Amino acid sequence: MSKNFSKIYSAELEGIEAKLIEVETDINVGLHSFNIVGLADKALSEAKERVNAALKNSNIKPPNRENRRITVNLAPADVKKTGSQYDLAIAVGYLLATKQIKNFDTRNKIFAGELSLEGNLRPISGVLAIARLAKKSGFEFLFAPKENALEAAIIKGIKVIPVLNLAELIDHLEERFIISAQSATELPADLDDPIMDISEIKGQESAKRAMMIAAAGGHNILMVGSPGGGKTMLAQALASILPPLSLDEAIEVTQIYSSSGVLKESFLSRRPFRAPHHTASTISVIGGGANPKPGEISLAHRGVLFLDEIPEFRRDLLESLRQPLENGSVCVSRAKSILNFPAKFTLVAAMNPCPCGYYGDSEKECRCSAHEVFRYQKKISGPLLDRIDIQLNVPRVKVEELTKKRETKSSQKLKQKVIKARMIQSERFKKLGKKIYLNSEMSSKMADEAINFDLEGQNFLKNILEKSFISARGYYRILKTARTIADLEESENVKSEHLAEAFQYRIRES
Repeated sequence: MSKNFSKIYSAELEGIEAKLIEVETDINVGLHSFNIVGLADKALSEAKERVNAALKNSNIKPPNRENRRITVNLAPADVKKTGSQYDLAIAVGYLLATKQIKNFDTRNKIFAGELSLEGNLRPISGVLAIARLAKKSGFEFLFAPKENALEAAIIKGIKVIPVLNLAELIDHLEERFIISAQSATELPADLDDPIMDISEIKGQESAKRAMMIAAAGGHNILMVGSPGGGKTMLAQALASILPPLSLDEAIEVTQIYSSSGVLKESFLSRRPFRAPHHTASTISVIGGGANPKPGEISLAHRGVLFLDEIPEFRRDLLESLRQPLENGSVCVSRAKSILNFPAKFTLVAAMNPCPCGYYGDSEKECRCSAHEVFRYQKKISGPLLDRIDIQLNVPRVKVEELTKKRETKSSQKLKQKVIKARMIQSERFKKLGKKIYLNSEMSSKMADEAINFDLEGQNFLKNILEKSFISARGYYRILKTARTIADLEESENVKSEHLAEAFQYRIRES
């Protein structure tokens, strides 16, 4: 190999996944030039200016002082390179190629970080995805900005070296001063500070029961009721009774947030709660764009997506939810690539029964015509409604109910029941050899395997469900909801009362 050549490794983000990139640097005879090739975007083309200044301000001879041709190639050349995370790799590759630092083994190291003009490292997006790539590809070390090190250290089996500046990194590589690897990150205990405790909601006992079922099995839920009935509070309370994320789930969710550039802490341990406004665009909710990024449904992965006033959302956006609700992922197709973003979320939707909000209200008269009511309710299509397991009416709470002092269960007590039900589900799926977490994730075949009925339950299926006008999808969604209700009661078999409760959640009064 030429003495004026170096090859080190960095990574490119494609959606929420990282792809290994080789950074090759060649120094050749000729008039001074510094070129970065390999399908680089504008931010990356400007890396040479940042590298020049960072090296100069770290008291190292920069490329613009070299009267030679410097070529940096990012391979494979057919993959578009975006972002500023290559700065560190380009700087180190240049130093190796010009022999300004002694040789070291580059085959077990990945470098990622943005350089400031004074030589410090700035945090970057997607470090967790790069750490997962490093482990999968057999690398031993990941050199990353100090502010990102805690995030990357959640991945076991790889040494994350937190780098503060370029001078410190050079001392480490030349073994003058060794930077200690970031200690392994552990998930913190679940912090008990919910947005809304379910005990704060007066009345609505049947709705609270439905929320517990939705939380236990990950079932989608639609609430219909007059304004001020507590629909938004119930949705927020649902987030408070969800169990904390497991380590695998926390890594999944944190990787999505990190790759999107919206991670505000080192990692997430609480299930996400996303509530986009009804004016949000389809791309912002579903995902995509010129450089495809996850949308709100992916940011709600393993948590809750709350759509308040769902009829006000654009029709095409609502129809776009059908695939992710069915598959737990969304496929974003572009001319040169196809990306899959995870989107296993619990949909919580709320709506008024009519434009004025008082159709069917026992106290206030509705002023809408029959046509207006019909047109408003038809904004939610049948196929979308068919994917919502629990559909319930949330009536107005009467004044005497508001003033009455009644002891209700707190979110913490309900959360313990939800956790227990989820543990029962997890054990069942382990025995069946299935890599899923919740009843709502079962396929129809898995539902047939996992759901056992007692004699009364079998009779209920024959006598009631067979005579009702429900689709095949609706039939299996009733079975899965009934299985969750049975799990909450720690019942091995699904009984007729479990099926009856699940069935009545599918019948929404108009």
